[in-house]
Amino acid sequence: MDVFWTSVQSVLMIVIIIGIGYVANSAGWFNDKFSGALSKIIMRVALPMSIFNAMINNFKPASFSKLGAGVIYVFLAIMIGYVLAWLLVKVLKVPKGRRGLMITGINFANTVFIGMPLNVALFGSLSQPYVLVYYIVNTALLWTFGVWIIASDDPTGKADAKMDWSHLLPVPLWGFIIAIPFVFITPLLNFYNHLPFLSGATLGYKYDPIAHVATQVYTYGTSGVIPAVGALVTPLSLFYIGIMLSNYGLKQMRVDFHTIVVLAGRFIISPIVMVIIVLIGTKVAGIHLDHVFSSTLIIQSATPTFAVMPILATEYHGDVKFATNIVAVASVLFVVVIPVIMILESL
Repeated sequence: MDVFWTSVQSVLMIVIIIGIGYVANSAGWFNDKFSGALSKIIMRVALPMSIFNAMINNFKPASFSKLGAGVIYVFLAIMIGYVLAWLLVKVLKVPKGRRGLMITGINFANTVFIGMPLNVALFGSLSQPYVLVYYIVNTALLWTFGVWIIASDDPTGKADAKMDWSHLLPVPLWGFIIAIPFVFITPLLNFYNHLPFLSGATLGYKYDPIAHVATQVYTYGTSGVIPAVGALVTPLSLFYIGIMLSNYGLKQMRVDFHTIVVLAGRFIISPIVMVIIVLIGTKVAGIHLDHVFSSTLIIQSATPTFAVMPILATEYHGDVKFATNIVAVASVLFVVVIPVIMILESL
């Protein structure tokens, strides 16, 4: 029950912050440029600093060997999910313009704006590098393989699938890359820790590996720029989601059969595939991930569909209303899904 109540409390906190963003945007407090600027602050400033700080505080050189296994797990999970989703759209005879959207909607996650704050709320900052593992694979496959899937389903037949290679080295990844020498070279780490302007103690979450519970804790000291700015990721990301949901228009949400299929694929099939892969890796291959890492991969595999789906649907002449509806419904339903997954995962 501890896991259940921790999950409920964490999700409740998330919902409240999303609600603030939703209400504020609905009241007309922001113009059209605000959400775009907010997204840039999160992706290009706060998130890289947050990842850098998490790496410095929670990682040692021996930790990197585990990350490679996570990359393989995520890649396998998405590719297996693709095969299953492809079979589904064939069996259901989904019309052109929706097939690619359904396949990508089942397999690709909103890792940053929902996945990251959710994991931080549940497991603390130590889970951020693990979320980054999922994010890297998810992003790389989405903007190469995923874009090709949607483009090949263009009902007009005019689409020219363009692989956006710039997404293979996203800005948040630089927080990870720059942190690597600090993790491996002790003098650099000591240099960083003795700069109170950059480093310092903050209010955060501590994960109890025995009870599997994340609790809020205070660490005393001078709050530096990097941890302070990095701490903006969770509230700003949730605020952003509230604005997006307001823009989508919750009253216009519709749940048709194809939407239900995508939601079942995203919230049920995808995490089940990840659980099976983790179990096979542990029991057969003897690759043992710590509880936070395996839980992070499972949670990320059940986060809502990626937020830019309507943009890709517009670009490749797909069913834009259907794509928007999937993103909105999935973003709302995750509130119910995550506590359930946490309970099942802890059994």
